[in-house]
Amino acid sequence: MDTTRRPSGRPGTGGADLAVYAEGLVKSFGGQRAVDGIDLVIPTGGVFGVLGPNGAGKTTTLRMLATLLRIDAGHAEIFGVDVARQPHVIRQLVGVTGQYASVDENLTARENLWLFARLHGIRSARGKKLAVDLLDRFGLGDAADKTIAKFSGGMRRRLDLAASLITTPPLIFLDEPTTGLDPHTRGQMWDTIRGLVADGCTVLLTTQYLDEADQLADRIAVIDHGRKVAEGTPEELKAAVGDTSLKLVLAEPEQTGAAGDVIRRVLGIDPILSPERSRLQAPLKQADLAAEVLVALRDAGIRVASVSVEAPSLDEAFLTLTGHPAESQDDESTKEERR
Repeated sequence: MDTTRRPSGRPGTGGADLAVYAEGLVKSFGGQRAVDGIDLVIPTGGVFGVLGPNGAGKTTTLRMLATLLRIDAGHAEIFGVDVARQPHVIRQLVGVTGQYASVDENLTARENLWLFARLHGIRSARGKKLAVDLLDRFGLGDAADKTIAKFSGGMRRRLDLAASLITTPPLIFLDEPTTGLDPHTRGQMWDTIRGLVADGCTVLLTTQYLDEADQLADRIAVIDHGRKVAEGTPEELKAAVGDTSLKLVLAEPEQTGAAGDVIRRVLGIDPILSPERSRLQAPLKQADLAAEVLVALRDAGIRVASVSVEAPSLDEAFLTLTGHPAESQDDESTKEERR
């Protein structure tokens, strides 16, 4: 795993063989750095995931790369094109889909896509054909003439993604595309994303869902408090945890907090807690530490219903790399990222 990878050379060395080349990106809001020196090198093809909690700087980074926010410091290129100097070219190379759909609720799905086509200068006949093709591709053909106000959240998200493909861009930015969706609809979106890659697109995916990054991304950058703290394949990031993970189920749910304190004292890290299910999990750098945890829990009067030592998950990798679980960071940068 590469935890210190930085682009080498001077600005302008990214090259057209890279989908994204960014070095030292910085963005501040009100004196607070939402993005603090992030580097990204993303090859063409596949899915590159940017993983982190709300407020970590994911959306701000994406918006700078998409020319939606000015870069305060640093340098970025998309397919060798300078983001700051040639924003009009960048907008032709990139399709952007966010967690908040940009479609018009008062129009039908078909009318929305016609509108996007016209905004991109696509003639009426071709625009209408594109709309039909995209609606069918995303399973919305039967709902083509329904107003968006009648769409479910998943249908809106798919239509928003379809709209971003009107110009068939080679690079797609997906900003938390499954936030708020039910598990079934999330699965459908995952299949859609895999289809985009199969069709030759490069996808830059931001997400706060560890399972999503694990399922979709070929490579992941872990972002925390505006900085990239690690980068690697899902397998490489998990390997940073060690070979094992301790998973406990307690006999009494009300003891979850106390058990977490014990694990924190013995292992020196915050465990991942699921109080509603009486479960705790934490990475083990040494397997024999499991015995120490169990003894400490017994001495504290905490009853364990079951215990297992298993292969680590991406959740534990994030915990090990950042020192805290992948939960929201309540700060000003979170507010800025949602704007």
